Amino acid sequence: MDQTKTVVFTTQVNEIGTEAKDFASINMMIFFGDEAPAALRSSCYLINVASVQQTIKPGMTLVIDQQAYRITAVGGEVQTNLSNLGHISVVFNGATTPELAGTMYVEAKDYPKVGVGSQVKILG
Repeated sequence: MDQTKTVVFTTQVNEIGTEAKDFASINMMIFFGDEAPAALRSSCYLINVASVQQTIKPGMTLVIDQQAYRITAVGGEVQTNLSNLGHISVVFNGATTPELAGTMYVEAKDYPKVGVGSQVKILG
């Protein structure tokens, strides 16, 4: 990992909802803070809510454990939702125009293997 990059956001996965891994079939991953509503918990990777240190922009890097993905598009609500709720969707399709406000799009690469304790970072 490039040590010269600034850490914009860092957290870890505390719990994996029973249906969270099913979203791999559509190349999507949903993060939510520990306060996720009961109706959504089963679909989410539950994380610690942490502050975002600067504006998330295309060209930054999402790192899940040792797997790095270039961010290609950022929906208008990603910043607020991630900071306040720990809630965003990540789509691994390389889209350059955000279709959904709460979604961050990253390059189309192999879907990450995520477990309890996995580290999630955004690097600037």
